[in-house]
Amino acid sequence: MIKEIKGLHHVTSMAADAQTNNDFFTRTLGLRRVKKTVNFDAPDVYHLYYGDEVGTPGSVMTYFPFGAMPRGSRGAGEVAETVFSVPKGTLPFWQERLSGLKVAGLEGYELFGEKRLRFLGPDGDGFALAEVDGDHRTPFDGGSVSKDEGIHGFRGATMRLRDEGATAELLQYMGYQPVDRQGEMIRYAIPDGNGADFIDLEVIPAAARANQGAGSVHHIAFAVEDRAAQLAVRRALLDTGYNVTPVIDRDYFWAIYFRTPAGVLFEIATNEPGFDRDEDSAHLGEALKLPTRYQPHRAQIEAHLPPIRD
Repeated sequence: MIKEIKGLHHVTSMAADAQTNNDFFTRTLGLRRVKKTVNFDAPDVYHLYYGDEVGTPGSVMTYFPFGAMPRGSRGAGEVAETVFSVPKGTLPFWQERLSGLKVAGLEGYELFGEKRLRFLGPDGDGFALAEVDGDHRTPFDGGSVSKDEGIHGFRGATMRLRDEGATAELLQYMGYQPVDRQGEMIRYAIPDGNGADFIDLEVIPAAARANQGAGSVHHIAFAVEDRAAQLAVRRALLDTGYNVTPVIDRDYFWAIYFRTPAGVLFEIATNEPGFDRDEDSAHLGEALKLPTRYQPHRAQIEAHLPPIRD
């Protein structure tokens, strides 16, 4: 069994419009944009990162805004809901705030003993806030939400599947343990994680397959401390028969990818070197940062990308 994984690292989704996406995460949810760069494979598309003060692994939501991309359709074989942790007793604040800002899909509910507030992102993305007592991670305090009500980071994510079997086996091989079950939901937790500790499986045998588009999660990344731990995970996954990519330098972390039996793209990302590798932490996310190979094309790339007003 793999022992190096410490919870979630980041979640990456797709969006239609960069400005709308930026406004939602910085102004509505009060997160900090910690990096403004471009998609490694499509430099005419932004890659935007939002998180806590420094983009701590386990707090970072990232987006590829593809312009006029049609919305995805929800279904099986995807990450259906990304869940953020907020301080205990703050859901009434968030209910009033999100309702006042006309956020769609607001619905209060309880799951595994947690009070939650479900809502939709600007492209129909599935999100929830979960009240968590004793989350010691510090929310970003420089935005539109104070740290008393702010988002600590991820609580976890929900994968919607037709069948639990192979994915459950994979999660347990990755170090997750089954800890609870409620109706069609099965909860898995990583021991001694980074706070973003839970993966919930929602099993709906008759669900249609999801189709990716704006508002869909592109991949979900799990955190390891460093490159040595990542190589150990890669070896273990290869030995078990998974088709794992070579290590890829993503500038702010190193990444490997593989697809689960249910079709969800998993990434294993290192906590090093972090988002302050090429920017002072006081100015994270302000300037457009480009991968080295695109530096000679900066003028062309900047001319193509739509400006983002902060």
